[in-house]
Amino acid sequence: MELRQLRYLIAIADEGNLGRAAATLYVSQPALSYALKNLEAELGVRLFDRHAGGVAPTPAGRDVIAEARRTVRQADRVAAVAERHRRGQTGVLRVGFEASGAGELTTRARAEFARTHPGVRVEPKRYDWGGEAAALRAGQVDVAFVWLPADLTGLHSEIVHTEPRVVGLPTDHPLAAAAGVSIMDVKDEPLMWTERAPRAWVNWWAVNPRPDGSEPRWGPTNDNVEEMLEQVAEGTAICFAPSSMALYYTRPGLAWVPLTDVEPLRVALAWHGGGALVQAFAAIVRDLAGSPA
Repeated sequence: MELRQLRYLIAIADEGNLGRAAATLYVSQPALSYALKNLEAELGVRLFDRHAGGVAPTPAGRDVIAEARRTVRQADRVAAVAERHRRGQTGVLRVGFEASGAGELTTRARAEFARTHPGVRVEPKRYDWGGEAAALRAGQVDVAFVWLPADLTGLHSEIVHTEPRVVGLPTDHPLAAAAGVSIMDVKDEPLMWTERAPRAWVNWWAVNPRPDGSEPRWGPTNDNVEEMLEQVAEGTAICFAPSSMALYYTRPGLAWVPLTDVEPLRVALAWHGGGALVQAFAAIVRDLAGSPA
């Protein structure tokens, strides 16, 4: 049994369809089917039941998949430890963030770290919709500005930034020139969302349920900021975002209006392990943010 097989198994479970799983893994569907059959033969149990829409885990499959997830997470941690040491020796600090990150704090912290550590190269790494914590666990970045809510289990973290939320509207929308709107003012508007993020993250951003107990009117999905804003500007739907996006993402056809009655975005600085470079960066962020140690 190989880690590759366990990753295949997890992807099939997540997608519920061999074709979609093959696409996310960048392998052919026949190759994935063959790998699944070999794994089932090796383990001596059927892991999935096939149906018209795809596949569903068997009782044995559910248990095996749960263990596979734990094993892969642990393997990623082992690789991440080695990667952090390797990067530390070569003088590189990789900083993850999403969209506008923690606003101006993100850029100021990177600049101050580069000034005080001239021998270290700072590499910004952008992720889409809740991918920062997973990047930390996979060893892709050393430290990250994480938009909450997020699963930070096993990571060191501290909240370093908060900012209000805004609604993105097409410029010809009746509310586009308003000084502010409430969540109920836009409750009937189709809302952009993503299938790429955990559902709890999606629901928080969508303010689901709304104050009256209703569910948002779900609009089209998107995989990244650019796809989201393109559809908002063309009038397909609206979106919710942190206020820093009103500065970092301006474009024709798009208006940003403050949301007056929803909780603000909280941004945590998070890391896995505590090398000297990470601790130095955290101290700079802490100082710039005015947050306690």
